[in-house]
Amino acid sequence: MQNIDEALQSDLHVKIMRFFHENPSSIDTPRGVATWVKSDRAKVKRALEDLVGLQILVAHRSTSTTGYGYTIDAKTIARIDKFLRAKKASS
Repeated sequence: MQNIDEALQSDLHVKIMRFFHENPSSIDTPRGVATWVKSDRAKVKRALEDLVGLQILVAHRSTSTTGYGYTIDAKTIARIDKFLRAKKASS
């Protein structure tokens, strides 16, 4: 995934961004996120890594698992917030 605009076109990426935006202090595994967004774990894992590459999420890697958390970058959070509000208003 090249940029945030591409991520905003994917329903799965948006669901994951919304989850972390609404729960900014959460750190969760691919299995946990897949449960929250009701999607296949392998697809969620790929989307999580895409979002890490875009610096929307941060990967907390250990030898046994990886937990993902929301960025603390204010500009990125503001952009995601604006997008999610617009998407909600158009629904």
